[in-house]
Amino acid sequence: FRFAVAVIFMTLLKTLGLLKISFRGKNIQVLVFLSLFQPVIYFVCEIIGISKTTASEAGMMIALIPVVVAILSTIFLKEAPTRLQALFIGASVLGVFFIMYMTGNVAIGENLEGMFVLLGAVLAAGVFNILSRKLSLHFSSVEITYGMMWMGFISFGGVSLIQHTVSGNLGAFFEPLRHPQALVSIFYLGLVSSVVGFFMMNYMLSKVEASRSAVFANLVTIVSIIAGVMILGDPFHWYHVVGGGLIIIGVWGTNHFRVKM
Repeated sequence: FRFAVAVIFMTLLKTLGLLKISFRGKNIQVLVFLSLFQPVIYFVCEIIGISKTTASEAGMMIALIPVVVAILSTIFLKEAPTRLQALFIGASVLGVFFIMYMTGNVAIGENLEGMFVLLGAVLAAGVFNILSRKLSLHFSSVEITYGMMWMGFISFGGVSLIQHTVSGNLGAFFEPLRHPQALVSIFYLGLVSSVVGFFMMNYMLSKVEASRSAVFANLVTIVSIIAGVMILGDPFHWYHVVGGGLIIIGVWGTNHFRVKM
């Protein structure tokens, strides 16, 4: 439903002329290929992987995305980070690792199946970053986002609809729409997390190198800690400060010591 909301919202803006979206004369197959990695493959691997690992293990694996992007961008985009940038990327990853390790519940080796599935999510995110960067030469950020929302809607909506139909429980497919709390989540995920979030990501990738863009993902850890403390009343510890400092320094350094174009 989050992708259904995203598609309806963007289609409405397109119809009203507020969004300029045109795929005429463009290689749609490449956009479909990108959309298979994000959101489809990434979401599937992330959800399955998280269900088979602890939160700390999942956080550590997802933190590796900037490293994978740096490697792939060097190979496919010829955008190799400098040694200083590589050092700061490592600092941001170390910050996430430190926080997750101090949080506890890390048993590396005991949940190998889940770790390998999460590795699939990491690779999918890495490939997405590279493809979005390359496609920005031919598609606008809005067009890439629009294609991604349609792929998410068709894939996840289609699978869910088929599952409910086969099980003879089609009514349950629409059950979330009867609950206000579910609707709030659906609209937040559809409009803010999907449309706005992915558009901003695609826009950033159209302007800066993939390795510089990807390192911002580790700020999610800091945002999650702040939200947990302010909204859920979670405890705040000294290692949040240390790890958060490493993440911020890593993000700053990766972008400050960029290669001057």
